[in-house]
Amino acid sequence: MRTLSSSLNIDFMGKRKLAMAFSIALVVVALASLAIRGLVFGIDFTGGTLIEVGYSQDADLEKARQVLAENGFAEAQVQQFGTPRDMLIRLAPREGVKSSELSDKVFGLLSKQADGKVELRRVEFVGPQVGDELTEDGALAVLVSLIAILMYVAVRFEWRFAVGSVIALVHDVTITLGFFALFQLEFDLTVLAAVLAVIG
Repeated sequence: MRTLSSSLNIDFMGKRKLAMAFSIALVVVALASLAIRGLVFGIDFTGGTLIEVGYSQDADLEKARQVLAENGFAEAQVQQFGTPRDMLIRLAPREGVKSSELSDKVFGLLSKQADGKVELRRVEFVGPQVGDELTEDGALAVLVSLIAILMYVAVRFEWRFAVGSVIALVHDVTITLGFFALFQLEFDLTVLAAVLAVIG
């Protein structure tokens, strides 16, 4: 069944300069976002304790940061997660202190300063060594994927096609990562899998 008219003729090549300018602008914004804001790595990569809490009303991030800082958690990263009522707290690993102890103390502090009901949604812990290994393995997986695609296309077709395809993939990955950096979205193993899917 024909869905498009046989007389339809879109001048894609005639719009190449506009498309290239738009693409270059996206890459520049993405690189600037990565350089200035950086990626917000998930607990999988950074290591430490991740605590998610839910409030019955909008969460007061500044108040939570102040309470945690006054009680020995000045390094805690506090951010909104999902809805305005959800909060995510990241804590660096502490020697000799269990993740459950940290989460209980933090949850207790947040419960005291909250006006309404506070719910503990989840607690995750990843050791710093595991986080470093995942970071290295993730970067290596992306690099190996690009090299493998370059070699396959070079053997199957031509070198110029191989170089072009890899440049296109790097372009797509750069814009994707730039989007996460620009909007400060969490970059975790699920996102890494999606990036590998974009490459593959």
